[in-house]
Amino acid sequence: MTQLFQPTCVLDLRATLGEGPVWSARDHALWFVDIKQKRVHRYDPDIGSHQSFLAPSEPGFLAPKSRGGFVVGCKTGLYDFDPKTGTFTLLSHVEPGLPTNRLNDGFVDARGRLWFGSMDDDEEKPTGRLYRYDARGLKVMDDDYVITNGPAVSPDGKTLYHNDTLKKHIYAFDLDDHGDIHNKRLFAQLDATGKTGGKTGAHGEGYMDGPIVDSQGQVWVGLFFGWGVHVYAPDGTLIRKVDLPVSNVTKIAFGGRDLKTVYATTAAKGLSADDLKSQPLAGGLFSFRSDVAGQPQNEINFL
Repeated sequence: MTQLFQPTCVLDLRATLGEGPVWSARDHALWFVDIKQKRVHRYDPDIGSHQSFLAPSEPGFLAPKSRGGFVVGCKTGLYDFDPKTGTFTLLSHVEPGLPTNRLNDGFVDARGRLWFGSMDDDEEKPTGRLYRYDARGLKVMDDDYVITNGPAVSPDGKTLYHNDTLKKHIYAFDLDDHGDIHNKRLFAQLDATGKTGGKTGAHGEGYMDGPIVDSQGQVWVGLFFGWGVHVYAPDGTLIRKVDLPVSNVTKIAFGGRDLKTVYATTAAKGLSADDLKSQPLAGGLFSFRSDVAGQPQNEINFL
């Protein structure tokens, strides 16, 4: 049994860029991606088994569908993924005119709409955008990002959070019933000096990576180069840091039957040979128990 806020490595995968964990209650398994190795992974915690599927291009996220299977956001577009056969079928190109962009993080809201971001794969140009995809089609909701992460939505469905990773900012938006966002504002930011304590390095507290919101409205954010996960109250106050033994924590997901088992994806990307020697579990999948439950994983309902 994983312990309360005591992370242990449950899968020594050594992913280059592990990302996008989602908990599937349907098959009691955790699904996630390794972007740079072009892999979709499935981990079964009951028996410790692991499956891997080769994606058509770099997968940034996967989102479950109510009819079964997933939508996977890749560098070359949105794909329908059937785990039973391992096949990927192209649904839509997203940014064919931006060849250096790729799709990054994604989220399904309670109304079954898919939200996701794009980013400059060279991590230099502000060509990233925030998208909404539903029965009405694909729509750009915000832009001017180098690296997007998220979004995530509050339990009442009224606040959407989205990260500008290079700026070390989390933004909050008002989200209405029609899926439109308004009133963009700064929700939280990292202090590059690392004043909140904990293990820090040349990058201060690191960079805001993938966010998720628990059942109490607290925002959990993976810290790339930040050695853990920050937890923010609904008013943006930092209330906790969960430390991990690796520096690049990308995102968490709440799973298990009570949604209190937390899984964290991590990455070896950006680490030197000396870093990798001191962090032999970099790129592994970690797990710990939380005293707060997550929200149930939503599913796409229009495909």
